Amino acid sequence: MSKQKIKAAVLVSGGGTNLQALIDYQVEKKAECPYEIVIVISDTKKAYALERAAKAGIQTAVCSPFAVMGADKAKAADRDTKRLAVSNAVLDVCRLNKVEAIVQAGWLTVLSGVILSEYKDKIINLHPALLPKFGGVGMWGHHVHEAVLAAGEKESGCTIHLVSEECDGGKILIQKRVPVVPGDTPDSLYERIAPQEHIAIVEGLCMLCEEC
Repeated sequence: MSKQKIKAAVLVSGGGTNLQALIDYQVEKKAECPYEIVIVISDTKKAYALERAAKAGIQTAVCSPFAVMGADKAKAADRDTKRLAVSNAVLDVCRLNKVEAIVQAGWLTVLSGVILSEYKDKIINLHPALLPKFGGVGMWGHHVHEAVLAAGEKESGCTIHLVSEECDGGKILIQKRVPVVPGDTPDSLYERIAPQEHIAIVEGLCMLCEEC
């Protein structure tokens, strides 16, 4: 008897190219894929990733501060209050959909609160650099690539790690490396790293499924 697929949630904030890699693997492998993406959650209603999910027939939810707190409260709230409100809303959606594994694929809100204990060792994040270097608050997207180039690094890449209470501080599971070449810009470095991200995120979720 084949193992039942692990129900996964994918958290997104932007274009969703890594979400697309997860969807494509699910479609390609069919019964062999160990996961089923049951919900895609965004912390902004403008994320193109939501359209990718809809095209794939996957349900979506928006857990932005404005959506979960209301406009007035969100405008008045500090960063930590908004993070907790979003985190609790994501937890509610995951509970409702019986989610067993969570993937942060370009998700920009730092999770906090009960979700970290309830899904301990069941949440992975993709970071666009070789942790522990160039991690932490503020290190996302092109900010990371700019920092790598400014530091004169000879290589960069991406990291899949478990999510913990420390931002980008959880156990490292997978790293993919690419060289930094003379004349690199944040854009050209990203273009070299992106294909490795697509491989790593699939490997990471498959690895997580083995532990569920």
